[in-house]
Amino acid sequence: MKICVTAKGSDLNATVDPHFGRCKNFLVVDSETMDFQSIGNDQGSASGGAGVQAAQQIIGEGINVLITGSVGPNAFSLLESGNIEMKIISGGSVKEAIEAYNSGSLESIDAPNSPGKSKR
Repeated sequence: MKICVTAKGSDLNATVDPHFGRCKNFLVVDSETMDFQSIGNDQGSASGGAGVQAAQQIIGEGINVLITGSVGPNAFSLLESGNIEMKIISGGSVKEAIEAYNSGSLESIDAPNSPGKSKR
């Protein structure tokens, strides 16, 4: 299964970034082998629409699950229509996020949990 974790760095020890649209990197991790790929988020400094553009980017990667801290309404709608399961995490490393997902301890994001259009 391909899991995308929003991250502040580019490896499994990187801290989870709680901001979906404006995170530094997306770490795409195979939940069984822990093989991963770091993908830079080109939308992180966009003046607007970062969440929507980020959602389009990860949908294009064939992601099954997104683990992040917050998702705005426009990105949420796109991710939901792309059949991407969304899970919330408040901190820790990417590796810890994957382990929490595999153990079933992460809560689902069933509705937007960020107002969107934030600028970091």
